[in-house]
Amino acid sequence: MASPDDLKFQEFEEATDLLSSNPGASTLSISSPGTGASSGDVRLNLSDDEENQQENSELLGGEKQTGGFWTFAYYQSFFNIDTVQVLDRIKGSVIPLPGRNFVRHHIRSNPDLYGPFWICVTLVFSVAIMGNLSTFLNNKGDPGFHYRPQFHRVSIAAVTVFLYAWLVPLGVWGFLTWRQSVERQISGYTFLETVCVYGYSLFIYIPTSWLLIVVAMVISGSVLVITFWPTVRDDTKLTAFATMAVIVSLHALLAIGFKMYFFQLPTYTGSSPPAQHITPASNHSSSTMG
Repeated sequence: MASPDDLKFQEFEEATDLLSSNPGASTLSISSPGTGASSGDVRLNLSDDEENQQENSELLGGEKQTGGFWTFAYYQSFFNIDTVQVLDRIKGSVIPLPGRNFVRHHIRSNPDLYGPFWICVTLVFSVAIMGNLSTFLNNKGDPGFHYRPQFHRVSIAAVTVFLYAWLVPLGVWGFLTWRQSVERQISGYTFLETVCVYGYSLFIYIPTSWLLIVVAMVISGSVLVITFWPTVRDDTKLTAFATMAVIVSLHALLAIGFKMYFFQLPTYTGSSPPAQHITPASNHSSSTMG
């Protein structure tokens, strides 16, 4: 029969050799009941693993430490996006699908300002150039028309587009935030997500001509309706429909402003274009005889 000394744990030479060759290895220390250690019976040296897990959780959760709003690094995070993501968001804004929320499927993982900014800049120059071209083509047959580039339209388009892309989302975000504090059951979006939705929704206006501006308005407005309706549908019916009516109306005013100012047709005083004045032959003959 084995003695009590034979049942005790023995130190093996292999373990000693491993510890001597790798002193920094993780160790497991089991104290005896009589030691009375305050830190517990089992202590693991997992400091490195905990740091790695914390870094991974910060990367997955997007909780990157950035400086204050006055630093360049703070705004640099808003432009941290690649071309594939931008193209995917543009595709989602051009082809809105019912039941597929634009924020949840395209933006929420990483809302950006890169796409909305360049979409607005491109739209400004596109509207101004197409407006000048439309004026030239509409007055091409008029002998009294002398074409002059209307550079002031670039400034007007820039003010209109950027004010719409920033002030309207600010108003929508502020209203939804207020309603969320009143009605606890409704959801909402961050200000950056709201600006991102409006910015990408304007892309459809770039490739369309003035004849298709109504179609562009319907497609672009559908993106806003599908995105913001889930946030207000749990509110009162009057508030929900009034909010959507204001969003759609402001979007329609932008399209109508493009059509009426930048793509306006030439106006005539009569019911038909002015005809060229030709001197009658009889008057010309009489003046010659005289």
